[in-house]
Amino acid sequence: MSENTVKVKLYSYDHALLDATVKKLVSLAQSYKCKIVGPVPLPTKREIFTVCRSPRMDKRSMEHFERLTHNRYIVITANDNFMTSFRAFDVPAGVALEIK
Repeated sequence: MSENTVKVKLYSYDHALLDATVKKLVSLAQSYKCKIVGPVPLPTKREIFTVCRSPRMDKRSMEHFERLTHNRYIVITANDNFMTSFRAFDVPAGVALEIK
């Protein structure tokens, strides 16, 4: 059996959905007895948008919107059995998964 190091970065706008996905991924790795480092919470990216309420007049009347992107990082030293089940891992809508 060969050992692979899988670096997984997950990010989402909804932190509760992100934490639930991370919990499922960690429990999957623990069921195959893989070594796990993390989940490490990375800094939250904050984006602020300013929009005029009226497009023609009253520049002083503006609305501010904020979007937060939450990030988690996990390093898994995986075996072949985990890799086959990891490929079938279902990531819910609203969570992005980046694998290295």
